[in-house]
Amino acid sequence: MLGQDTSDPRARKHITVCVCTFRRPRLLQRGLMALQRQDTNCEFTFSMVVCDNDSSQSARSVVEEFARTATIETAYCVETQQNIALARNQAIRRCSGDFVAFIDDDEWPSEEWLSLMLKTCEILGADGVLGPVLPHFDELPPAWVVSGRFCERERYVTGHVVRWEESRTGNVLFRRSIVEGMAEPFDSRFDNGGGDTDFFKRMTSRGCTFVWCDEAVVCETVPAHRLTRSYMLKRGLLRGRNILKHQERRWHYVAISLAAVPVHAAFLPVATLLGQHVVMRHLVSLSDHVGRLLALLGLSPVSTREP
Repeated sequence: MLGQDTSDPRARKHITVCVCTFRRPRLLQRGLMALQRQDTNCEFTFSMVVCDNDSSQSARSVVEEFARTATIETAYCVETQQNIALARNQAIRRCSGDFVAFIDDDEWPSEEWLSLMLKTCEILGADGVLGPVLPHFDELPPAWVVSGRFCERERYVTGHVVRWEESRTGNVLFRRSIVEGMAEPFDSRFDNGGGDTDFFKRMTSRGCTFVWCDEAVVCETVPAHRLTRSYMLKRGLLRGRNILKHQERRWHYVAISLAAVPVHAAFLPVATLLGQHVVMRHLVSLSDHVGRLLALLGLSPVSTREP
């Protein structure tokens, strides 16, 4: 059955799907329409919460228009402070039922996404499930992006136990009970990224287990501006800065970066002989490490968040 069925839901599990959005109404609209087509097979029910992380409420009209005709209960809320962690926390506070799922506003799922995630979680007795995010290009990407696989993420066999370093919130479902009573499941210090891995790190330390479902696919729009060298280097600097917010391993990361910067810099002349994708791989890694060292000095050469 597509969408939300109308039969008695009392004996079935309920999932709240959370979407945090920031000034991407066109992409959000596509994602909401895809979510409405979820095949529940009458095995569960679901609702949605959209948290608009934009004080000007740029997503309100899209959500209200969708909710007028949708067969799925859809709630809208606003987090006026531009902070992705606060937006995620705001969404979780509005969740009900047994499970929470997160998907990004520039992503859309396959029709069996929720069904596969829930089934994997229940069969394996896990606290949560993660799945693959496949890139979708609005236009043909440069050859060096394809050769370097810059937009591809690691995939695993279904059932693989996911380490916190491998985790993210772009495609995840977890039991709501694991965040019960937590005032701030996502740490607001990670205002512009990195808070998802921090979340999984803390949950794992509390004994939670997260597994992989390789069949539960979502696709992500990759716009042209993300396929530039400047964007990828900027993201590297930002990742480097965010990693130092993990206070307990701060000096460990700094030591690694101090050793890595001269190595990557020294290899760059050789990399030019191997292709642009090899050059960019080393430059992106170099940006990660430079970002850490600049953060240690209190310097931030990049803005916090893209629209």
